[in-house]
Amino acid sequence: MDKLFYERELKNSGYNLICGADEVGRGPLAGPVVCAAVIMPEGDIIEGVDDSKKLTARKREKLDVLIRERAVAYAVCRVEPQVIDEINILEATKLCMKNAVESLEISPDFVLTDGNMTLDITIPQRHVIGGDAASYSIGAASIIAKVYRDKLMDEYAALYPGYGFESNKGYGTAAHIAAIMANGLCPIHRRSFTKKWQ
Repeated sequence: MDKLFYERELKNSGYNLICGADEVGRGPLAGPVVCAAVIMPEGDIIEGVDDSKKLTARKREKLDVLIRERAVAYAVCRVEPQVIDEINILEATKLCMKNAVESLEISPDFVLTDGNMTLDITIPQRHVIGGDAASYSIGAASIIAKVYRDKLMDEYAALYPGYGFESNKGYGTAAHIAAIMANGLCPIHRRSFTKKWQ
């Protein structure tokens, strides 16, 4: 698969600063949703950039450092569980991705997003289904977002021991659900996702 197909197509149409944007953490029972936006330099390709879910944690962390060092611009934003509960996960994800794009130090000419969400931004955009695997820019964003969120959940594991956040990252594993049933909810649990255990 040509991971630069979308970027090349946009360059040929006159767009120079192309941003990839992606989210991580839509499905977990705990923790924020995190979005990253990245503008990668033309012609400076980092080998191994792919959908973050396909990579080992060690590989992601190495790529995260390279992407941050070599990006023209990048931004990471998060939306907390309380906001997710107020506005729902879809709206929270759109808000998070919009904030990430608008937090870039350099405004892009075009935004490629993973999935099928339309963002409330004035910059031209295109959504790519499976974009984190199909687009280099979106793949880079997925790695930055995943590494950021995983580190955050490791910190929460120390603050709220007993839920296994260091391993489940907030997702609804059997052990995590058993911990909720035994200990109740902690402050970073999404109430709208955990109603049956409240």
